[in-house]
Amino acid sequence: MEVIGEKLKTSREEKGLSLEEVAGDLKITVKELQNIESGNRKAFADVYMLREYIHEYAKYLGLDYEEMVGEFNEYMFEYTSKIPVDAIERISKQKEAEEKAKGPLSPYTISKKKVNKKLLIAIIVIILLFVSIMTGIAISKSRHSNNTAISMLM
Repeated sequence: MEVIGEKLKTSREEKGLSLEEVAGDLKITVKELQNIESGNRKAFADVYMLREYIHEYAKYLGLDYEEMVGEFNEYMFEYTSKIPVDAIERISKQKEAEEKAKGPLSPYTISKKKVNKKLLIAIIVIILLFVSIMTGIAISKSRHSNNTAISMLM
């Protein structure tokens, strides 16, 4: 990463450009440019953004930006291949735990709750009993009112 930063810095200085001028044209901060030129990868939380900055910076300076991005990709491959597998697994498990703690992010990722079938059957039976009782009462009242009406006619 330091080699990439040194190439960018040397090219910028040869062209007589200041950090402020380049930062203004590329719409990134002077501090970010300084970190790129010094090879400080850790100053960037997002390596994809760093790669994009290197691409744009090299292109701005008229350098072979594809070569610079290729060098950055090689650097990142070497860097990430040196990370011990157990550290990767530990970080992966930690991230999974954090994701579970956050909960679902959209309606499509919400896990469906299991329905208690016994409870559902009990509710349906109670509803059916209630409807049956109400129907019986209604029929009984209807017969009673019909019998009353017939009695009155006689």
